[in-house]
Amino acid sequence: MAKHETPLLDQLESGPWPSFVDDLKQEAASRAKNEKNVEYQIPVDVVEDLLGVLELSFKHGRTHWKHGGIVGVFGYGGGVIGRYCDQPEQFPGVAHFHTMRVSQPAGKFYTTEYLESICELWDRRGSGITNMHGSTGDIIFLGTTTPQLEEIFYELGHNLNQDLGGSGSNLRTPSDCIGEARCQYACFDTQALCHDLTNEYQDELHRPAFPYKFKLKFDGCPNCCVASIARSDLSFIGTWRDDIKIDQEAVQAYIGGEFPPNGGAHSGRDWGPFDIEKEIIGLCPTSCMWMEGKKLMIDDRECTRCMHCINAMPRALRIGDDRGCSIFAGAKAPILDGAQMGSLIVPFIKVEEPYEEIKETVIEPIWDWWMEEGKNRERLGELMKRQGFQKLLEATGFKPDPRMVQEPRTNPYIFWKEDEVEGGFERDINEFRKYHQR
Repeated sequence: MAKHETPLLDQLESGPWPSFVDDLKQEAASRAKNEKNVEYQIPVDVVEDLLGVLELSFKHGRTHWKHGGIVGVFGYGGGVIGRYCDQPEQFPGVAHFHTMRVSQPAGKFYTTEYLESICELWDRRGSGITNMHGSTGDIIFLGTTTPQLEEIFYELGHNLNQDLGGSGSNLRTPSDCIGEARCQYACFDTQALCHDLTNEYQDELHRPAFPYKFKLKFDGCPNCCVASIARSDLSFIGTWRDDIKIDQEAVQAYIGGEFPPNGGAHSGRDWGPFDIEKEIIGLCPTSCMWMEGKKLMIDDRECTRCMHCINAMPRALRIGDDRGCSIFAGAKAPILDGAQMGSLIVPFIKVEEPYEEIKETVIEPIWDWWMEEGKNRERLGELMKRQGFQKLLEATGFKPDPRMVQEPRTNPYIFWKEDEVEGGFERDINEFRKYHQR
């Protein structure tokens, strides 16, 4: 019999979709049986008490977690999120229920041996509940007690060669797509850049010194599988600056029905014969494609790299050869201000080791400006909104570019800088009066 009655949570087990309640009950039963004879270092009934406190939260309509608290591991200011229950007598198993963030490998490549090792560690010293992965990308260990934090940290570092991720007002663990390892559209090696910057900025990752959180994310192509343009303070999106490569014979093969569009991804029903005018050319956002007889033409100067035509006809169209990335700044989810997408600050930059140009001309000047001007708990995007895009350009030394313009100006006033005005702003009134009789 369950330790706590959970009629409200039980409703979440109904319906056709997977339920986290099912998973938690399964974990609670596994811990109770302990068929592997695990030497649990925290209360065995931790998951049952977790279900109980969540049921109480549903009943009362408010949380019973006291978020925060000074808790962590020696030498690090991030990586651990302190969490305490405000009903410790009723739910002693979750009196302490701290979260740990474990840095994920670039591209999220794991061996089964590694996954078994971290699960064994967490079963023994934590609740056994994980989140693969958090929105930043980290492996999330949900729920352990204060005495276990240093023990887990030691085993991660010495036995698993693994580090904690970021939390608090610091650099969060950089995250990337699978990149050139498996994707034919990747325009740069996302894993190499992500790994290099993770190692380069360890101090910023583990010792909070920023006004608020800062996220770096890397998308190998404009398909944006990591959605970096919507959820990272500095977004790197692969692109190319030469022409899309066209195989005209393959284009005709798609038109003739020899090749299925979209790699056959939508073959579950009969959509009728492939219509290149309707499905490709007519859907181009800038209308930069057309047919001349049996030849597909593209005005690459007007192409915005939306990837639709390449995704739909991958055997006929390929990304260009002059590859690099575009860099966007200021994206975030709604916290103090509303959600906003990244703004283009670098239209194109080559991504080549040792990445000094990216570090010294983009990342570090932006950090210097943000740390000097940013308010407490103000994201980069909010600072850009408060002080203006022009201030960001001045801080980084980037020259204004028409491609940075999001929309036409609506303010009819132009505010000149003093060095742009002949004679400056300060004038001698007596000199002025010489030319005007009183």
